[in-house]
Amino acid sequence: MIRPATLVDRYRLILLLSLLLSSGFFATTLFGYFVSKQAIRSAIIGQDLPLTSSNIYSEIQKDLVRPVLISSTMAHDTFLRDWVLNGERNVDEMARYLAEVKHRHGAFSSFFVAQKSGNYYTGTGILKRVSEAEPRDAWYYRVRDMKEDYEINVDLDLANRDAMTIFINYRVHDFSGNYIGATGIGLTVDAVRRLIDEYQQRFHRTIYFADATGRIVFGNQAGQPTDLRSRPGLGALVDRILQEHSGLYQFEANGDNHILNVNYVPELKWYLFVEQNEDVALAGIRQTFYANLGISFIVTVIVIFLTYLTLHRYQSRIEEMASTDELTGLLNRHAFGILVDKLMAGYRRTPRPITFLLADIDYFKSINDRYGHRTGDQVLVGVAGVLKAAMREADFAVRWGGEEFLLVLQGCALEEGQVVAEKLRQAIEAAHPCATDGSISVTISIGVSQYDGSESPDQTVNRADAALYAAKGRGRNQVCLTPPAGADGSSAEA
Repeated sequence: MIRPATLVDRYRLILLLSLLLSSGFFATTLFGYFVSKQAIRSAIIGQDLPLTSSNIYSEIQKDLVRPVLISSTMAHDTFLRDWVLNGERNVDEMARYLAEVKHRHGAFSSFFVAQKSGNYYTGTGILKRVSEAEPRDAWYYRVRDMKEDYEINVDLDLANRDAMTIFINYRVHDFSGNYIGATGIGLTVDAVRRLIDEYQQRFHRTIYFADATGRIVFGNQAGQPTDLRSRPGLGALVDRILQEHSGLYQFEANGDNHILNVNYVPELKWYLFVEQNEDVALAGIRQTFYANLGISFIVTVIVIFLTYLTLHRYQSRIEEMASTDELTGLLNRHAFGILVDKLMAGYRRTPRPITFLLADIDYFKSINDRYGHRTGDQVLVGVAGVLKAAMREADFAVRWGGEEFLLVLQGCALEEGQVVAEKLRQAIEAAHPCATDGSISVTISIGVSQYDGSESPDQTVNRADAALYAAKGRGRNQVCLTPPAGADGSSAEA
């Protein structure tokens, strides 16, 4: 197949198309990734973290409303106040009362501390006697001196093996309004811990509580320091957070960006931290980003492959059209010019004889006049088919113009070319080249010349044309040859 020099190199075109497609897909995917990333980040900052924090805060407040009401009922209970005013005589009565409160309301513990005696009563009797010298009894004296009716305090429960407990401490007054002690119930913090675990699993966020000193009360993850000031990235923000009580913060730790929402819970005097690792939140769209890149790559490969096939077929067709005679399927004169240049280059490297046969259909004009041009075209096609069938693989045939055909025989000397030409003449004479009318028979005249190594290919063809003219002049349907240029003698007849 002859490749036109002016045809755009399809490989360069495919490379350019690949770059354009890849760039377009990548730019679109990257833009979508950053838009999604910004949307998720805005949702985390503006909605998710504040909403999670608010939900946990609401759940804690809801869990504390009922215990406050229970403690208030105990503080205003007529039995409790009468029992204190009567001198705290029967300890079993108070123990039964506290035990029933604990059982009825599902409290972790119930208690009463009398101001006059200092006795600390529980459902099992007197636990101890409070003392201002005992640090663990400081809560009682704080409640005694405060102006509010109650407080919520998180402390260790002496009556339950120092379990971390949320206490609702309520002031008790007699019927005249005089302070006579403190009562209330204790709740285990497991409920809050379960709530935190549930939210962490549901929202994939880190949730923990810290006290006013910046130490994590509970909710700390394994491997993390208890003191928030020791945490990478967060430590520098702790004092500011404790001072501001609530807000939205960001910090970097281990190469990841963390978004933090903080709310102060005054009932517990704790700070609620809801932390989101932004990179973890973006893991889903990052996987989508990689998937889109993979899909884009596959689509690009498919498009490029189909484009390659299309261009290959298109270019092959263009090359065929540019180098082949449309009617006969033989090479045209443009293709001859390219091939003969290559043939001459090979001859200069390795000289081998080259013989040219120029053939012409005898009386072709009369065929056209008698049978019409359509039949004439069929005759041309039939003759071309006989010529192609008789050629060797190294040879090539050219439709030279009209009813003329040029055959180039490589590695073939003049005498051998004469033999080949005679066989072709006989084959055409014996054939019926018209496909629609088998009665039509034609003959050809052939001129033969051999390239002498010094002349141009056109000169060799001209000599073959002269031999053809001689064959026509001697009656047609014969082969004439010419010796190499410069040799003595005239054209000979086969």
